Amino acid sequence: MLSESQSVVSDVSVPPLTRPQLAEARRMRAVELFEQGRPHAQIAGMPGVSPESVRRWKRQWEQGGAPALRRSPATGRPPKLDDAQVEQVRAALEQGAQAHGFEADLWTLERVGLVVERVSGVKLARASVWRLLTG
Repeated sequence: MLSESQSVVSDVSVPPLTRPQLAEARRMRAVELFEQGRPHAQIAGMPGVSPESVRRWKRQWEQGGAPALRRSPATGRPPKLDDAQVEQVRAALEQGAQAHGFEADLWTLERVGLVVERVSGVKLARASVWRLLTG
């Protein structure tokens, strides 16, 4: 039995860090070590860090400080659907295929694509429909 001062830790799973997040964490740790005046060899001794990377990070840090080593936002084409449109599509899909005039209550990429176009006015390629469903 638990006393009042003890607490129960809920079973909340924390997703693992992504590769870009891990890389940024290594760079931020390197910044801490640069600020402490640690030698390059010690920093390069960290897992996944090469001496070349340490030299490059040090130059970037000297020129722009820690922000220069932060992850930059993703580049590329912006998504065709905004968050509100995605939610509208999800709500429409939850109604089932028959609610959208299909004979069987079965979703295919083509059918989902048609619903996306009807709901949002945006025509997506099959690959984009798949990413929408799995993302």
